[in-house]
Amino acid sequence: MLVLEIDSTRNSVAQARDAAARFVRENCRWADPAAVALVLSELLTNAVRHATGWWRLRLSADDGRLLAEVRDAGDQISRVRRSELDGRGGLGLHIVEQLVTRLEVEQHRSGTGKTLRALWLSPTADPAPIT
Repeated sequence: MLVLEIDSTRNSVAQARDAAARFVRENCRWADPAAVALVLSELLTNAVRHATGWWRLRLSADDGRLLAEVRDAGDQISRVRRSELDGRGGLGLHIVEQLVTRLEVEQHRSGTGKTLRALWLSPTADPAPIT
């Protein structure tokens, strides 16, 4: 399994997005690096805007599967909501859902944050569960 880990203590959202796109180009030739970068931009930006700003990204690639896990310390549950066209947002997770095979949110116990998992499968991969 190939793994890339990046956190906000040493990296910006833009740096994480660029590193992830390189990781995908080098290790997941079947995946679209631009789509992965867009998904990660949305998930990381949500962590900055709606949580405490702290985040950790973990990408793993194995057997035709690419998994992105974004952890943040926010207690607000991430969910698709009605889109607002007045600048208040609401489009991000709609976009993410269209670009991934599956999206999951795990709320951690005792208000310790959450993890969003985005999964991409190659056309020949086994559609087993994310975890």
